[in-house]
Amino acid sequence: MSRILTVLLTASVLGVLAAAPAPAGAAGAVPDFYDPPATLPAADGALVRSEPLRLALSLPGITGTLPGTATRIMYKSTDSNGEAVAVTGAYVEPALPWLGLGPRPLVVLAPGTMGQGDQCSTSLALQRGLVLGTENDQLTVSIGYEILTMYRLLLKGVAVVQTDYVGLGTTDRLHTYVNRVDGAHAVLDAARAARALPRTSITARSVVGLYGYSQGGGAVAAAAELQSSYAPDVKVTATYAGAPPADLTEVTSAIDGSELVGALGWSVNGFAQSQPALRSLLDRYLSDGGRAVLQKLSTMCVGDAILRYAGRRSSSWTTSGQTVAEIVAAEPALRGYLDEQRIGARKPAGVVRVAIGVSDNLVPFAQARTMAADWCRLGGKVVYAPVVLPATGSALLNHFGPLLADQGPATDWLALRLAGLPAITNCSLLN
Repeated sequence: MSRILTVLLTASVLGVLAAAPAPAGAAGAVPDFYDPPATLPAADGALVRSEPLRLALSLPGITGTLPGTATRIMYKSTDSNGEAVAVTGAYVEPALPWLGLGPRPLVVLAPGTMGQGDQCSTSLALQRGLVLGTENDQLTVSIGYEILTMYRLLLKGVAVVQTDYVGLGTTDRLHTYVNRVDGAHAVLDAARAARALPRTSITARSVVGLYGYSQGGGAVAAAAELQSSYAPDVKVTATYAGAPPADLTEVTSAIDGSELVGALGWSVNGFAQSQPALRSLLDRYLSDGGRAVLQKLSTMCVGDAILRYAGRRSSSWTTSGQTVAEIVAAEPALRGYLDEQRIGARKPAGVVRVAIGVSDNLVPFAQARTMAADWCRLGGKVVYAPVVLPATGSALLNHFGPLLADQGPATDWLALRLAGLPAITNCSLLN
């Protein structure tokens, strides 16, 4: 097993780096599959449509391709305003057997930041691997970096369903980046959609785990909080929440001027998408140049944004020279919206492993630790796992390094919980 894992993971890295770029002008092309129908099913998690999905990286096996057989899915969810919304994603049936007790478990993978353009969705990245090209004279760089996590789980015999989130991929609306409720609902309804797929090894008795880092860490943390009220039928056993942006007020301040300042623009765009009343407030502060930047960012992937805007400050987007954090501090409506996005005020389902790099200054270490401590005070089962790596001069590396360093231990931990082994919580470390 370990040899297969090493071969596949090595091949995945090489495949991502060496994948043929998409033809110029086609990088932003999104298949018709991603156009939602006019009418959606009533039930949350109901399948809207599905089709076979060819993985960018697979190897031949005795009983089928390794690591598994993929299906692209569209399913119904409910957004933070109570409106029906179509969400896309992908389910992968493992080629290898589950060797633990009980039926094959299911993990919902919530991706890290991919961008805000529809061409950036993770389900497309699974198909394309690496996309380099132009669309409307704009460079697109999209890398399927979540492949590594997914394949680690598949090679343990764990089935994986991945969500693209609300508005990422689907062509009817803008992605509501880091919206707590939208992310949580998309995650929980992905589990329901996977159960609804025919001819899989998932059963009603399959336990469910959640896995996410960065944007994904926030989405699964929120899902663990909302499971009991929104999806009591989805029995969440364990969650890995890596580097969760639990307090957007703190993250907004930290990310400004970093390599990933584009994510701040995606957040602002998402605020206006989720709460249209905020749009007029934001328009009072935004300059024409700032509006143009936010419009461009709304069609970009994470690679594009880093290449174009790394190191910029949001003060260049406003007429007053104020940063987004300063505007939030001055406007009660914005402060109230961000306060509603805070994660840590509700007891999570199952056991949660909260991991964060102690040197992470992009998604700040302190606010993630506070979330874990708040959960402990609410009686949650928490395994707090600080990741100790040397600090660098790059906020992006300080954030991305723990993703790689903790990925193996995190997937091992989650698989053991899904196999029925209990976890030892350590809330005493957070007192």
